[in-house]
Amino acid sequence: MKKSSRLALYVAWHSKTGIVFRSIAVGILSGFFVLLFRLGLNRGEILRKHLYARLASAPPADLGPRIAVLAFALAGLGLLLGLISKKYPMIKGSGIPQIKGELLGKMSHSWLPELPLKLLSGIASIGAGLSLGREGPSVQMGAYIGKAFSKIVKPSAVEMRYLFISGASAGLAAAFNAPLAGVLFALEELHKHFSPLLLACAMGASAAGDLVSSSFFGLKPTFSFPPITPLPFDRFPWLVVLGMAAALGGDLFKRSLYGAQDLYKKLPVPDWTRPVLPLLVSIPVGFFLFEATGGGHELIEHLAVEQYALEAILALFAVKELFTALSYGAGTAGGIFLPLLACGALLGTAFGTLLCAGGFCTESEIVNFLILGMAAYFTAVVRAPVTGAVLILEMSGNLSHLGALVLACLSAQLTAGFIGSKPVYDALLHRQLCTARSCGSRCTDR
Repeated sequence: MKKSSRLALYVAWHSKTGIVFRSIAVGILSGFFVLLFRLGLNRGEILRKHLYARLASAPPADLGPRIAVLAFALAGLGLLLGLISKKYPMIKGSGIPQIKGELLGKMSHSWLPELPLKLLSGIASIGAGLSLGREGPSVQMGAYIGKAFSKIVKPSAVEMRYLFISGASAGLAAAFNAPLAGVLFALEELHKHFSPLLLACAMGASAAGDLVSSSFFGLKPTFSFPPITPLPFDRFPWLVVLGMAAALGGDLFKRSLYGAQDLYKKLPVPDWTRPVLPLLVSIPVGFFLFEATGGGHELIEHLAVEQYALEAILALFAVKELFTALSYGAGTAGGIFLPLLACGALLGTAFGTLLCAGGFCTESEIVNFLILGMAAYFTAVVRAPVTGAVLILEMSGNLSHLGALVLACLSAQLTAGFIGSKPVYDALLHRQLCTARSCGSRCTDR
């Protein structure tokens, strides 16, 4: 290659166009890691189903010993996960608060060994049955890839920041087959400022991450829902009420997370033993309410096609919300996106069931309220209404309820602001920084 050609390539690679191509490279690598993560979680789900099916069919004389063996194994796993989280606190939880912390200059990621540890501990904790989601670890793994890539190409400080955010957006896109939501999440939740160059970087990375993930899981929406008919306009006033209910439920969801974290701090046990408790609790939850374990993907799909009694929906909602708080508070790797979407789906289904019982909607329209409940609940918890609406549109694969989604999300956003409910990731970051400074009770969440 001629010297002039090499110089042209060098200039292009280090130009504004070059950073977009570097972001695409980060997106491809992020997609591969998230693909491995999702495959591991799928395998864990299969094994967990098989295990609890064996327990359910076990003779009464064998049930006790089998549960004892399972409890012993889960306790050992919990101790291992706790020790890893204690030694490498940046891999705790979803990882999104840590990303925001680094962008604010208050934290720093070290991709090795934290990236592989986040991957393995996330598979272990979620696969074992904790009510945690795959999106947070996926987002953080993408950010780790962006950080690692920066070590190689040595870009400027601004470009390093863009690669970090682009990796995070690719992680979300690959986790949910939702590239547009990945872009919006990077702008609305992480960077919080519009930049044409960052937009291009996030778009390139998200598209690349989604392409890698979709090449294995297929070009299809995350959720398999039956054909959905748009809600008629005379149902739209009820969406305002649904958004208000989601805001109250979302605030309860956040309070339960903070309360669980405070509860663990008060327990007279070493902090590295905390994951043992939710893993042991997962045994009765898995035995009696298996749908409440894991992230909640199958629960959401079952709600869309099966009829649940209102009492069963409310029981699942209570167990899912409490078990999610107990699981997340323990500090092992795992996010809250999928669990909160499951809670939103349960709330929306309960709301639609009540309307149907009162003659205000038809039975076939309950699934609409399920989908709208997820978007409104996401908005109330994360306080990112645009991302919430687009994420649910991409995950459901149906654009016919865009207007209804906007109305439900707007109602949830305004109500959450009225009651003073802070964005969950900002509050979790604040609590994490307070813990690091050992300021204890001086931390506030509202």
